[in-house]
Amino acid sequence: MANIPIKNLVYDIIKENESLTDVELSKKLTKEEVLIPEDQFNKLLLDLEILGLVKVSWLTKDTRRIEVIVEKEEIDEIKSQNKEMMKKDYEASFPGNENNS
Repeated sequence: MANIPIKNLVYDIIKENESLTDVELSKKLTKEEVLIPEDQFNKLLLDLEILGLVKVSWLTKDTRRIEVIVEKEEIDEIKSQNKEMMKKDYEASFPGNENNS
């Protein structure tokens, strides 16, 4: 195992699978020969959730579902309108342009 921080390794495993349970994640870490005490495991999941990288939710009383958060690029309608208006104003500023008022 290279000198990859445990948090990065855990995130990479979650990202590879997109979604898995805490039990499955624990098994995959064991397979990678990474043994993490339960309290540190919980803290890692909490840290990743606080960083906005994963979402952790309870499936059953004893099982949590861990999903990677895929960032969707949001289209800002106002920003988009402003950009379009600035483009039109810029084009209209040239002499001889038919759109010139």
